[in-house]
Amino acid sequence: MLGLMQDQPLLISSLIEFAARHHRSAEIVSRRVEGDLHRYTYADAAVRARRVAGALDRLGLAFSDRVGTLAWNGYRHFELYYGISGSGRVVHTINPRLVPEQVAWIANHAEDQVLCFDLSFLPIVKAIWSKCTTVKHWIALCDADALPADSGIAGLRSYEAWIAGESDQYDWPEFDERSAAALCYTSGTTGNPKGALYSHRSSVLHAYGAAMPDAMGLSARESILPVVPMFHVNAWGIPYAAAMTGAKLVFPGAALDGKSVHDLIESEGVTMAAGVPTVWLGLLNHMAQHGLRFSTLKSTVIGGSACPPAMIASFKDTYGVTVLHAWGMTEMSPLGTVCNLKLHQTRLPAEQQMAVLVKQGRAVFGVELRIVDPDGRDLPWDGQSAGDLLVKGPWIIQSYFKGEGGDPLLPGHWFPTGDVATIDTDGFLQITDRSKDVIKSGGEWISSIDVENIAMAHPGVAMAACISVPHPKWDERPILVVIKKPGQEVSRQDILDFYAGKIAKWQVPDDVLFVDSIPLGATGKIQKIKLREQFKDYQLPAG
Repeated sequence: MLGLMQDQPLLISSLIEFAARHHRSAEIVSRRVEGDLHRYTYADAAVRARRVAGALDRLGLAFSDRVGTLAWNGYRHFELYYGISGSGRVVHTINPRLVPEQVAWIANHAEDQVLCFDLSFLPIVKAIWSKCTTVKHWIALCDADALPADSGIAGLRSYEAWIAGESDQYDWPEFDERSAAALCYTSGTTGNPKGALYSHRSSVLHAYGAAMPDAMGLSARESILPVVPMFHVNAWGIPYAAAMTGAKLVFPGAALDGKSVHDLIESEGVTMAAGVPTVWLGLLNHMAQHGLRFSTLKSTVIGGSACPPAMIASFKDTYGVTVLHAWGMTEMSPLGTVCNLKLHQTRLPAEQQMAVLVKQGRAVFGVELRIVDPDGRDLPWDGQSAGDLLVKGPWIIQSYFKGEGGDPLLPGHWFPTGDVATIDTDGFLQITDRSKDVIKSGGEWISSIDVENIAMAHPGVAMAACISVPHPKWDERPILVVIKKPGQEVSRQDILDFYAGKIAKWQVPDDVLFVDSIPLGATGKIQKIKLREQFKDYQLPAG
């Protein structure tokens, strides 16, 4: 016997219409590519999203056709999220930090029919437009009078002119909630990128999960700044969860330097932010150099890569901001875990609380976790046993777009994340390394993340990356690549001495190499594969 409830599909369009009706005056503020601030409401955004849908209908796009975007976080990109998916097409966010050849490959693989782009990415578009064999329409996200006359792109149209003649009213189609809504590609560190194709159902459920109090805790009382790009796993689902809850949205555009981010936080009363550690490193350095404080910011979600404990402590102890350490993957939409204390942990001494807060946190409802040994046997949740991390749930992929890479799932529909982790008795996950980055020395594992976190606590270190190098006796040994903080004098021995008492002696790096820059990927993660290539001929010091 089935229940007698209405069977209403979970669709992206319902989120923006809910926001327009129940949070119509809540603000969406955007720092535009043009340099000024744009300000309007969810009600305004819904009207313009409907116009986007009508404009796509007029182009004759079929159901599930892909529409690509090359755009920063802003109101026009937000409207595209809803107008594209809500009308039954698929929004395909492309990372503009990739090289043009890879952007063209991704657009062709996705078979994008339309490509919408911010004018700051015009050089990329000029380099790829003749190579994008499926794109029939090019839309510049600008006013009609800002459209460059000499773009060289046949048929280029301005976004504002494109949607200007469309009706403010639109009957959003109703269809199977399992239909495709959004397409994101992985970073492609090994081979070509692979596409994760999210459904309406998975995206709405993910928004519910992200908004929960023990996850990001979004509500109509928050003003949230998603510094994490909308081209990086849909800004961690924040554009959907914010509309669901009526949170004020503050979009930073292209200005992600410390000063610009701090100014926007203060001017717009931002209470919550979200981004990767490298962005917050720039913000904290700017604030320290200029003696600045926060007047409204209460919390920040940090993910994308492990957040150094020193950064968590700096936010908390110096600025009174709670860090919500989070973990996930493109293949997971991306949210998997968020670190919020349980009731009994709030009564612990500060030092013991910090030992919990540095972990990646507890699973959001909808995500199941397992850690297994090399033979696939479950390991205990004791906080000590490290194994391969497996996940499954309603917003985790079952296969990649077009079947790239074959079937990624293990028996029981478990997805192998490629991370090595522990889980403690309270269910808190701690990523100890990527399986490809863990250092195997003399039969024992050394966590590159642990080595990096200690180095990042040194007052003279701006950024650190730990990689392995071959060793004739121990197979592999760790070395540390470091960028010094400006004006700081720090030696190799200073760094090595800093490890005393913090880690076992055999886990201390064998050498410290100072560099001017460390390669970062398109999403702000350290590219260790490039570091290993850079130092492939490195020889450990004698002794």
